[in-house]
Amino acid sequence: MFFYLLFSFLFGLAIGSFLNCLIYRLAQRKTILGRSFCPWCKKTIKAIDNIPIFSFIILGGRCRYCGKKISWQYPAVELATGLLFTLPLFNLQLTCLAGRQATYNLQLIFRDWIILATLVFIFVYDLRYQLVEDKVILPAAGAVFILNLVGGVVPLAKIILSLAIGVGFFGLQYFLTRGKGIGLGDLRIGLFMGAGLGWPSKLALAIFISYIIGALASGTLLALGKKKMADRIPLGPFLAIGTAVTIFFGEGIINWYLSIW
Repeated sequence: MFFYLLFSFLFGLAIGSFLNCLIYRLAQRKTILGRSFCPWCKKTIKAIDNIPIFSFIILGGRCRYCGKKISWQYPAVELATGLLFTLPLFNLQLTCLAGRQATYNLQLIFRDWIILATLVFIFVYDLRYQLVEDKVILPAAGAVFILNLVGGVVPLAKIILSLAIGVGFFGLQYFLTRGKGIGLGDLRIGLFMGAGLGWPSKLALAIFISYIIGALASGTLLALGKKKMADRIPLGPFLAIGTAVTIFFGEGIINWYLSIW
């Protein structure tokens, strides 16, 4: 088990490094092809200076050539993705030990990895730029839709209903607020959530958790004077957190809620 966890962590670090590149280059409207380079001096980064987390520590958080500070976003995204990528294995192990599943399902692990990588992208990109990139969210939605459907992981009818709820819920808010409450990007996040979570009950839980966390965070920022009522606070980061929590704890939360009624 240790070997698989170590592989998942290291693979997650690599994906996190790629996500950092993707975030920067999409925001700058640059091609994702080609070697990594310093955003300040444009010098090509050597392979030894591009090792996730390790290179940041060795270089003291600065570019080897120009000495400019490297954003803490880079090691934070790499570490977060690495840690998150180990969680599907823990989740499946608990499922196996509970007797609800006989063997590890690589299809579910790949699906969760795609969902988690996309959620990290949504969290950082929407937080920094208040945008949702169709080039990332739509292919990811298509991939997790297929992985949920293939092998009967989630029935087609459930996925279609989740997609309709995801798009309809945010679409109704967009219509009622005339685009002032949420943006069209949130509709696409709703599409992705519906495709990834599959089950309508899990989608409803993810939205509920997202709005609770969003309300608490927004209220705190307003109370501290960091934000004003007229300021726009992106919803994407909260939707990302709510979806991630639901992936790993959704079934337990839903069962607990049903048991008290």
